[in-house]
Amino acid sequence: MKQVIEKYVGWPQLLLIIVGVALAIMASHGIGYATADVAGGIALVGATLQSNVLTLHDWAKRLDPDGKTPTIVELLAQTNPILTDAMFMEGNLPTGHRTTVRTGLPTVAWRLLNGGVATSKSQTAQIDEQCGMLEAWSEVDKDLAELNGNTSAFRLSEGQAFIEAMNQEAASTLFYGNSGLSPEEFTGLAVRYSSLSAGNAQNILDAAGAGTDNTSIWLCSWGANTMHGIFPKGSKAGLIHEDMGLVTVNDVVAGGANGVGQGTRMRAYQDHWQWKLGVALRDWRYQVRIANIDVSNLVGESSAADLIKLMIKAIYRLPSTNLGRPVFYMNRTVAEMLDIQRFNVVAAAGLRYDEVDGKQQMSFRGIPIRLNDALANSEAAVV
Repeated sequence: MKQVIEKYVGWPQLLLIIVGVALAIMASHGIGYATADVAGGIALVGATLQSNVLTLHDWAKRLDPDGKTPTIVELLAQTNPILTDAMFMEGNLPTGHRTTVRTGLPTVAWRLLNGGVATSKSQTAQIDEQCGMLEAWSEVDKDLAELNGNTSAFRLSEGQAFIEAMNQEAASTLFYGNSGLSPEEFTGLAVRYSSLSAGNAQNILDAAGAGTDNTSIWLCSWGANTMHGIFPKGSKAGLIHEDMGLVTVNDVVAGGANGVGQGTRMRAYQDHWQWKLGVALRDWRYQVRIANIDVSNLVGESSAADLIKLMIKAIYRLPSTNLGRPVFYMNRTVAEMLDIQRFNVVAAAGLRYDEVDGKQQMSFRGIPIRLNDALANSEAAVV
C-alpha cells in the first residue's frame, strides 16, 4: 500500500489531501482556520472565528472559481509588501465602514458583605472610515500592440506598469492620505499620528530630527480589532481589471502633434483598472510611529538616531504583540542604516535574518521588517 501511494500520489500530495480533508471537516462545523507560510511547507496556526478578515490572497482564492490566486494579486504582492501582511474586511457601508471604538472603561469597585456597588458602563464612539476609488484607463494603439506578433505579452507588460503605479499610490495613501485636503482619498496613518501633544502622543516616538528631511518607521499591528484594510460593502476586494478588448477611441495626441488633428479616431486595446480600498483604525494603541528621523544625520552617521533603541521602545508601546500581527515598515535608506548600526551592537540586539520561502527576511525580536519606499525622506518634523 505504501508503494502504491508513493507511486501514484506522493507523500507531499498525500499530506495536502489529509490537510484538505481536515479543513473540510472543520468548515462543516463552522470552524475557520488560518495558515502561515514557513520555510519548507505549511503550518496550521490554529482555529479562528475572524473569517471575514483576510489578506488579499485569501479573498482572491475565495472569489476565483478555479480556487487559484489570480496573477494580478501575485503581482501586487511582489511590488507592495504591505499586502503580505494587511488584513482586509468588507465594509458595512457602501462607501466604507462604520466601526465602534471604545473610548472609556466602566467603573468597578470592591464591596463588603451587605454592601452594594453602583452600576456603570463603558463609553464608545462610532467612527465612519471612508474608502477611496483608485482608477486608471489604458489605451494602446492596435498596430503598436501587434508589432512584435505577441499582443498578449505587450499588453501584460503595459499592465504591469499600471499595477506598479497603483500599488505605489495605494501604499503612499496608506501613510500620507488626507481626505480633509483631498476628499477623493482615504485618511492615512500620518495624519492620525501627527502631534506630540495629541491624545495618542504616547505612540509617537520623537527621534529628535528637525527641518524637512525626516522620515518615519511604523510599527503596525494588523488584525480585526487593531487595524485592517476595508473595501466597500458589496464590492470586490483588491485591484480589479477589466479587459475592454479592441475598441474605437479618440486620437490620444492633441493639437495635431503627430500629424493628425484632435478628435480623430483610432483602434486601440483598452483596459480599465479600479481599486476601492481604505483603512479602519480600530485601536490607535496598536500602531506606533517613530517620527523625526533625520535622514542626513542618519546617513552621515553623525548625531544619528539610535534605530535599535527606538524600535525597542516602539514594541513596548503596544499593549500586546499577540492581539494582531505586528510588522515594522521603513524605507530603503533607514533599512540600510539599521543594518549598518547592528554591527555596533552586541548580538545585533535581536536583529536577525530569517529564511522564509527561500528568501532572507529581516526581523527584529520576532517582528518582520518590510521595506516600503512609499515612506518619504522629506517629512516635516512632527511637533
